[in-house]
Order: sequence, then C-alpha cells, then structure tokens
Amino acid sequence: MTTPVLHLMCGKIASGKSTLAKALVEEQAAILMSEDRWLAALYPEEIRSVTDYLRCARRLRDVLQPLVIDLLGSGVNVVLDFPANTVADRQWLRALADQAQVAHCLHYLDVDDDTCRARLRARNAKGEHAFAATDAEFDLITRYFKAPDEQEGLTIVCETQ
Repeated sequence: MTTPVLHLMCGKIASGKSTLAKALVEEQAAILMSEDRWLAALYPEEIRSVTDYLRCARRLRDVLQPLVIDLLGSGVNVVLDFPANTVADRQWLRALADQAQVAHCLHYLDVDDDTCRARLRARNAKGEHAFAATDAEFDLITRYFKAPDEQEGLTIVCETQ
C-alpha cells in the first residue's frame, strides 16, 4: 500500500484552485472535498460577508477535520479544495497531515491579480460557481493572502495555470 497524500490548494480567488483540484482527483485517485460546495449546501443564503464566511468555514472545518484524518489514515489520498491562503490556514491544513502521519503537498497557484479578476468576471457571468465574488470582495479577501514560504515547513509545488 502506498502512503496517502493530503493535497492542499493555495491561490487567490479564481486562480484555478478548483480546476487543479479536480485534475488531481483523477490523477491521484483521491477524494475531493470542496469548501465552496460544502458551504453552499450547508449554509445557503447565510454567507453574505467575510465575517459570515469565517464563521461558517470554522464550523465546517471542525466537522471535517476528523473525517479527513480518518480517510488519510485508511490509505486514501485527499484533495482539499480549501484555501490555504494564510499562514494560519496552512498551519491547520498541515496539522491534518501531521495528525494522520501522512505526506502533504501544497499546490501554489501564483497567478497575478489581473488574470484572477478576468477569470472571476468570466466565472461570475457563467453563474456556475457556488459563490460569485465582486471586485470589492476580491480586493478585500486578497488583502489577507500571503504566499507560502519554505520556512513554514511545507512541501510546495508551484503550479502554472
């Protein structure tokens, strides 16, 4: 049996995290857990601000943490399409791999703001994504983004999209 891997996503809104996550699921024979899909299903119409998102995301993480650890512990690769966009987010996500005693891989999508904005506008126009962020919300959320650093002790793979 090969050792399972926890795959993590880091990148700004519309950088391609969900697209990459879906590709990794096929490539790695992994289970996908998407924060956006879970939040949209569990908290429809409740997330109207960043504060609402943080409250609901915290609840979701508390519930999914033991499930992710159990899946990894039973030998299943897991792709978490959760934003690993702050040091605190990455610490929590890395702790899941550590608790399950498995490897992790942080996929970092280093995409510039203009490209992300263009993708976001196109995604919003299609109406297929669970959440449609405005330019103002993009700006607000991007202010909290911190690119990963090797000193965080992460296995980082820089992806181009």
